[in-house]
Amino acid sequence: MAYNLQSLITILEGILDPQQTRWNLGREKPQLQSLLQKASSLQQILEKTPPLTKIPSLECQIRDVANEAEDIVESHMVEANESYMLERLFSMPEEEEEDTTPDVLLVTQKLDSVIELVVKLVEVETNKKPTGSSVSGASFSSVVVGVDEDLMQLKDRLTGTQSKLEIVPIVGMGGIGKTTLARKLYQDPLIVEHFSHLAWTTVSQDYNMRSILLSLIQCIIGKEECDEHNGKGDSDLKDILYRSLYGRRYMVVLDDIWSTTFWDEIRMYFPDNNKGSRIVITTRESDVAKYADSKSLHHQVQLLSESQSWDLLSQIVFGEEDCPHELQGIGKKIASDCGGLPLAINVIGGLLSKVERLKGVWENIGNDVRAAIAESDKQFLNILSLSYNHLPIHLKPCFLYMAAFSEDYKIDPLRLICMWVAEGFVKSNGDKSLEEEAEDYLKSFVERNLVSVITSYDFDGEAQRYSMHDLLRDLCIRKADDEKFLHVKNSTELTFSNQLRRVSIHTSYGMEDIDEYASSSEMSLVRSFLLFVKLDRNVSPMVFTLNLLRVLDLLEMRKIEFPEEILQLVNSRYLSINCKSLPRSGISRLCNLQTLIANLHYGSCPAELWEMSELRHLIMLGIYLRIEDDYMKKIVLKKLQTIWNVKLTPSVIRRGFLESIPNIKSLGIGYVVKGSCEVVDLSHLHKLQTLSWSLMYWQYLHALKFPSSLRELSLVFCVITPAATTALCAIPNLKVLKMRTCTFKSNETEEEEANEEWEIAEGDEFSSLQILQLEKCHRLVRWRADETNFPRLRHLIIQRCSKLEKIPANIGEIPTLELIELKWCNDSANASAKQIQEEQQSEYENYQLQLRI
Repeated sequence: MAYNLQSLITILEGILDPQQTRWNLGREKPQLQSLLQKASSLQQILEKTPPLTKIPSLECQIRDVANEAEDIVESHMVEANESYMLERLFSMPEEEEEDTTPDVLLVTQKLDSVIELVVKLVEVETNKKPTGSSVSGASFSSVVVGVDEDLMQLKDRLTGTQSKLEIVPIVGMGGIGKTTLARKLYQDPLIVEHFSHLAWTTVSQDYNMRSILLSLIQCIIGKEECDEHNGKGDSDLKDILYRSLYGRRYMVVLDDIWSTTFWDEIRMYFPDNNKGSRIVITTRESDVAKYADSKSLHHQVQLLSESQSWDLLSQIVFGEEDCPHELQGIGKKIASDCGGLPLAINVIGGLLSKVERLKGVWENIGNDVRAAIAESDKQFLNILSLSYNHLPIHLKPCFLYMAAFSEDYKIDPLRLICMWVAEGFVKSNGDKSLEEEAEDYLKSFVERNLVSVITSYDFDGEAQRYSMHDLLRDLCIRKADDEKFLHVKNSTELTFSNQLRRVSIHTSYGMEDIDEYASSSEMSLVRSFLLFVKLDRNVSPMVFTLNLLRVLDLLEMRKIEFPEEILQLVNSRYLSINCKSLPRSGISRLCNLQTLIANLHYGSCPAELWEMSELRHLIMLGIYLRIEDDYMKKIVLKKLQTIWNVKLTPSVIRRGFLESIPNIKSLGIGYVVKGSCEVVDLSHLHKLQTLSWSLMYWQYLHALKFPSSLRELSLVFCVITPAATTALCAIPNLKVLKMRTCTFKSNETEEEEANEEWEIAEGDEFSSLQILQLEKCHRLVRWRADETNFPRLRHLIIQRCSKLEKIPANIGEIPTLELIELKWCNDSANASAKQIQEEQQSEYENYQLQLRI
């Protein structure tokens, strides 16, 4: 597909980067520059034109030529690495000049042909008249449940006392019932009585402005009078629309908006006469709703609960009748498998209405509900596909890649982003890092209601984990397979097609097939291999022969000895593995490696890691990886952004470790010190945002100097003195502070006591802090503080602080406080939290403060 061009461009830009020293290019450099120029030109053409999805043969041509070019270039790179003759990359002896890299020349010519064809087709497409759909306010009926509260809230907004024209956006994923909800409002007697004029039109992706204007005018002045204006141009129709609404209280529904361009074109023709008029828009795109009116509160339509899903399915199938007892169990399961999506429930309900009411028949459907939905109603998939089709081309591969994650998997954003970057899907725009660009991609999926946030830090919109609705995931898998992008092995029935490029295994049966396929030509060009099933045996050694792999994720397999064969995968950008330890030598052969995630039992950090100039993320799980005291700074790792769970000693720091990572953003350190604390200065790490600092032995915190950029700080086994508290308050951008297994002392000379106190002095202010977490502070008995110490606190979380007597009462006075959460605390602390909430409610009518115990 067209979007595959970005990974090709990324590869070529890396090879041709004037600052790179790995590849010694000769006469062949112009060939690669020409290939890059043509790939970039084609991408720019495609980005600026409407999708050419109606021409599948062209899509296939673009995909195939891009893949072929990638295969040629990366194969040469791997060969050069393996032969230790990097200077000969794409080079041939002088006497063979006319035959140099004929494969590169040939694929460049193919790309030329594709560009020529695309330009011609784009001219044809852009000269076509736009099409679109719109409907008037014709009668509409549908069985709905679970919308009573939505209707009440929306009717209050529509009929409220606000006299100015108000935009009311209804937002949610495809099939969730936005249009149905809008229709219920449109036909509601209270709404009909409140507004003098009602008008409805459906916009759609490829809208026709003339049809939309005529449908709105027809709703307002009637069909016969509207027919008189059929011969008029768009400009005249817009004026007629404006005059028809001027001076009246009206409600207009613009259903299924996809584009801010449409809103810009029509907005000025809805007059605001301070009559209390309303414009309701429905959209899957949160950014479109925000663009229409940034001040309006979006009404986010939620998925149905399991009980609501069953109520809806039961009404569709049985109407006013009761469901037979023998069908209730399987019926509830079928409803649950629809994932709360009303469209899916309507489709499966229609299917069940047509079949015999026999338990066996329903069980056959219940064995694979999502497949039954897709097979019974092709329109269902088309509706969900609209969201995918509307994605910009740079987002499509990132969306399809999410099919690799297994069902109900809680997706770690950093892990996903590192895979996208490793595959070359992310385009650098100069001002932002690749990871920052990829974060914007992920946020775009959330705004488009394609991905959900399931847990959140609750500051700056950053999320810990993401998920995808099961039916959207099914669509994603189908699209990825149809477009030969990624193949998911999740059942015994699914077979592999020819020439795989990415493989994700979700069942142990899939691994049996991999044993058979790995040595065959079908797997020879695989770029990603991901394992999402816990194996009770080692992965096939044949996987390690796939020498073009960019992404290898084996984090879910059982812990094994590190396979030496992995060191042959010189094209790897991403490696995630569950193993006992890292190899002492040889890992630097993975010269392209950007991300290393390892779940280890033991071991030290191979010195060669600090020679890998492409490394961006080093994440250790399970243990702290020891850096040897004889570490010597060999290179400044300018690209390194994450180091997580490594042990440092004073001698390692003295040897310049911190100076070798100037652009680090996330740092997890275990500091090993037995004697007196030396000063550890982090203030020069100007990009550091997240820091976890764990002292391997109990020591004071006063010797640590923080950078002003720090936003999140976790302290483990640290001693908190008044001086340390003052130092923490001085971090201007600190939003999250977590203290686990820490000791609190009134001064630095005081010996450890059974009962401890944390007193925050008057004037000490955590000016930006939004989240405070105390965990396993077992000796902490008293905590003295008030609202002035935490003026912006939103969440207070206290866990396993068994001796803490109470929460400071004035904490409840913090105006931004939303949540107090206590886990495994004593009755006295729980009672103090309840009292804070009760006082806020009774004295200040503050019902926003939540309490979780």
